[in-house]
Amino acid sequence: MRSPFRFSNDSSLIDRARVHAWLSEDAYWAKGRSRETQDAAIDASRNYGIWDADGEQVAYARVVTDGVTFAWLCDVFVDPGIRGGGLGKTLIEGVLADLEPLGLRRVMLATADAHGLYARYGFAPAEDPNRFMIKQMTP
Repeated sequence: MRSPFRFSNDSSLIDRARVHAWLSEDAYWAKGRSRETQDAAIDASRNYGIWDADGEQVAYARVVTDGVTFAWLCDVFVDPGIRGGGLGKTLIEGVLADLEPLGLRRVMLATADAHGLYARYGFAPAEDPNRFMIKQMTP
């Protein structure tokens, strides 16, 4: 049976208003993010989404990368009304399949609550978290 959902890496299909609402209102890591900031992030990233049979966007993810050695998977979000049906898996599988031909050495991400999802695809806690440093910048 064909899935009623469609994955794409076509940035022109992204429903920017919907993605901004999801992230700025519902995502713990992006609450309060301005539309201007979100649009700039979309423009500077590889973008992915899933759409339902009616053409409504139901999931989003973006990747910041140099396209050669490193990528940061971020802003992964599935519409709360349809979570639990495997769309998060479909989204991550599609993103990783799109990145694979690049031959990246490392794909990183940060999560507070989806470790199990990402572990299915080979993500693991950093062996030495002390090697990674973060400088918080004030916008």
